[in-house]
Amino acid sequence: MSAAHADPGPAPRPGRRLPELSIVAAVAANRVIGVAGGLPWRLPDDLKRFRALTRGHAVIMGRRTWESLRGPLADRQNIVVTSQIGYAAAGAEVASSLDEALARVAMPPPAFCIGGAELYREALSRAASMHLTEIARPFDGDVAFPAFDRAEWREAAREARTGDDGTAYAFVTYERVAPPPR
Repeated sequence: MSAAHADPGPAPRPGRRLPELSIVAAVAANRVIGVAGGLPWRLPDDLKRFRALTRGHAVIMGRRTWESLRGPLADRQNIVVTSQIGYAAAGAEVASSLDEALARVAMPPPAFCIGGAELYREALSRAASMHLTEIARPFDGDVAFPAFDRAEWREAAREARTGDDGTAYAFVTYERVAPPPR
């Protein structure tokens, strides 16, 4: 089957409760998350953590994030959110909104929003948790993680790390103080 005629996957089921949503991101001290379609740092343990967290779950991403990958992420349900009509993503399902993407989730919860900035902005009000790699220094970049109200989140876990190049960072899990709307 050609990419132009890719199977969009199962249609959303009306009346079904949407799955829990979690955010995964690596964020520099100045909120930078990307540069020129890639990451401005090299943190192998961050990539290992990302794989461990998301494997066996749905990953929801924007079109530019999808296009920055080499293909679908293995052992995950890949869902691409785009407003481009007729967009095809070989190996992924395509949705026109975050709600539609969540309605398509077929793997166990939570579903993970993995970027980019626009989708993170929308997901912030809906997510029950965030798994952030907080990098303790600024980086140059062209994409930033949206600001969020820290009073709405409680830190549930923090693990300090140091990269091979001496970069200090921490794996931090945040949980929403009050349940998000569903």
